[in-house]
Amino acid sequence: MHCFRRTVAVLLIGCALWSRGSGVLAGELRAGAATSVVTPAIGGDIVGGFQPIPSTHIHDELHVRCLVLDDGTNRIALVVSDLLGLHRCVSDEARKQIQQRLGIPAEHVLISATHTHSAVSALGSVRYAIEAEPDEYQRFVISRIVDGVQRAVNLLRPAELAFGTVEAGEHVFNRRWHMRDGYVAKNPFGGVDRVKMNPPAGSAQLDRPAGPVDPVVSVLSVREPGGAPIAVYAAYSLHYVGGVGNGHISADYFGMFCEALSRRHGNGAQPIPFVAMLANGTSGDVNNINFRTPRPAAPAYQQMRLVAEDAADKVHGILGGLKYRRALQVAGRMSELTVGWRIPTAEQLAWAAETLSQPEGLPGQADLPRIYAGRVRSLEGQPERAAVPLQVLRIGDVRVGTMPCEVFCEIGLEYRRRVSAGGGGFLVSLAHGYYGYLPTAEQHLLGGYETWLGTNRLAAHAAGMMLDELERIGK
Repeated sequence: MHCFRRTVAVLLIGCALWSRGSGVLAGELRAGAATSVVTPAIGGDIVGGFQPIPSTHIHDELHVRCLVLDDGTNRIALVVSDLLGLHRCVSDEARKQIQQRLGIPAEHVLISATHTHSAVSALGSVRYAIEAEPDEYQRFVISRIVDGVQRAVNLLRPAELAFGTVEAGEHVFNRRWHMRDGYVAKNPFGGVDRVKMNPPAGSAQLDRPAGPVDPVVSVLSVREPGGAPIAVYAAYSLHYVGGVGNGHISADYFGMFCEALSRRHGNGAQPIPFVAMLANGTSGDVNNINFRTPRPAAPAYQQMRLVAEDAADKVHGILGGLKYRRALQVAGRMSELTVGWRIPTAEQLAWAAETLSQPEGLPGQADLPRIYAGRVRSLEGQPERAAVPLQVLRIGDVRVGTMPCEVFCEIGLEYRRRVSAGGGGFLVSLAHGYYGYLPTAEQHLLGGYETWLGTNRLAAHAAGMMLDELERIGK
């Protein structure tokens, strides 16, 4: 693997290395971007809720959006997929094929999911299985990722890149709340939590949010030198917005943002289309609901379009004022960090068996104890420790870190603080797999949905270990 030190050394000694057939000196950026459709057939199960429902309509197409950057020595690829999440086998196989077909090292390819709740599953039949063979839809997604990256490579051309940020704080709210005395936050296991996820909006028993929000949209903007836009890769720490039609397939506000930014920033007359991309930052405990002042009911898609259009406006507003550079290097590193796996205790397994022995509830109603009893049982026999894929891409001075979880925004804020002195960067969630929610150790003590066994998979101290490892491999 090309390490960061070697990349910097190449620049310092001024080697006149040329990329294969590119005609571009090392350190001179080229870029290409493309999209592929991954919309499933109507009838598959939409997996965003506790109970899957069959899809009956496609409101808007699902895509994988791909950006390839080439500095004359190294290439990296950034891929964002309109999926709830993706099993590790999808990323592993796609990156393997990309390396075989295109020569881009697997550790140089970032593949993440947006977390739209109105898509069918690319997680497989057992989302927490450590190893799995891809099913039919997963194989389709893999093929479209590989094709999308190949098309982006085919479109490589001279480019320049800028990094910037803009705030869109009016749309993000922490969804975990401390409640006033008298409110009992029961969990499916028969216990009581200290915080409530998605409490009753407007309730007099609301006390205070249990954590912060991250208002920042991080932006990588790529264009032809002084000319036509090629792509924008943005990351925003907001969960899906929702409000779709019943049974509808939709990319949620992530797809609408891309459409809106393309209208504003792309040039319909340019021969190669502009590609907008929006990754999920760190939104594990953040959504679009103002619990203090709930908004009235709105028609389907209205709220997600409002968020998407406003975020696109804000991002578009900074692009012209950014400082673009052509002379920069790209690189990537991955690590397999061994982390403790949460394994059900004998008592929890006994509770699960007792719960599952009870009569089932009414059809169509979410029976949380029964759902979580099934999840607990599915975790029986798993290893106590497992490798978790982590990655850092270097784009000039910017570090893009990844975690395969629904990451709490506190963790993203801490990562940005750690890399700020070296040129900046940001964290992308739901990359290279799905390992459940990732709260901080302090948030674990408060309980709540994101910490429940069956929702949360990694040990309570995992977040700190993963941050330290990203810092290490990003140096």
